[in-house]
Amino acid sequence: MTQNIYDDQAFFEGYAQLGRSQFGLAGAPEWPSLKAMLNNVEGGRVVDLGCGYGWFCREARELGAEDVLGLDVSEKMLAKARSMTSDPGIRYVRQDLESLTLPENAFELAYSSLTLHYIVALPALLDTVYRALSPGGSFVFSAEHPIYTAPSNPGWHIDERGQKSWPVDGYQREGKRITNWFAEGVIKQHRTLGTYISLLINAGFVIRELNEWGPSAEQIAAVPALAEEAERPMLFLMSVQKPR
Repeated sequence: MTQNIYDDQAFFEGYAQLGRSQFGLAGAPEWPSLKAMLNNVEGGRVVDLGCGYGWFCREARELGAEDVLGLDVSEKMLAKARSMTSDPGIRYVRQDLESLTLPENAFELAYSSLTLHYIVALPALLDTVYRALSPGGSFVFSAEHPIYTAPSNPGWHIDERGQKSWPVDGYQREGKRITNWFAEGVIKQHRTLGTYISLLINAGFVIRELNEWGPSAEQIAAVPALAEEAERPMLFLMSVQKPR
């Protein structure tokens, strides 16, 4: 079973302070780039893997999706999502993505935000998502970038001039990484970018776009704290498709 860190009270309370928790998609600076990867979802069926507070589920309905299924392993996240949703076109269900089953050809879009780097059984999950998509369906997701997840002791290095850099070690050593982020012992899975791409291709997907995301000059001007994110990619975004 996935480490259910989001049901840890200290972690949940810390996570609630993030901009993306308080302001939803508007608080996620990568959202405009992710949104641009979405095909028209008008009348479509959507599944959100790791739905959290349900921000994207509600956005998908705003974009015209007919039916939206939000999945998460965290009871606290699902309770929050339900408290913020009054739309009968959205269902929230507790599911462990490590052992997920979905009906075949059931969705036109699968979506996931910053979840896949927690998953050990990623090959099996990608196979499940592929089968669950109808022909021509898309999988759009974000995950922490391997440059961000690789270091055994992640953190900025600041030189004598005040220049920040992100030292990378163990990039080729895939597997478990343990960090302290709002709570001690948060477990993530490090994979190289090449491994992510190979797993998607092996599952049958056609890659449409890969974005090693960084903030725009306009975003940095509006939120100067984002400037450090231009020094290394913290996350990457991908759009892949099941062939027709």
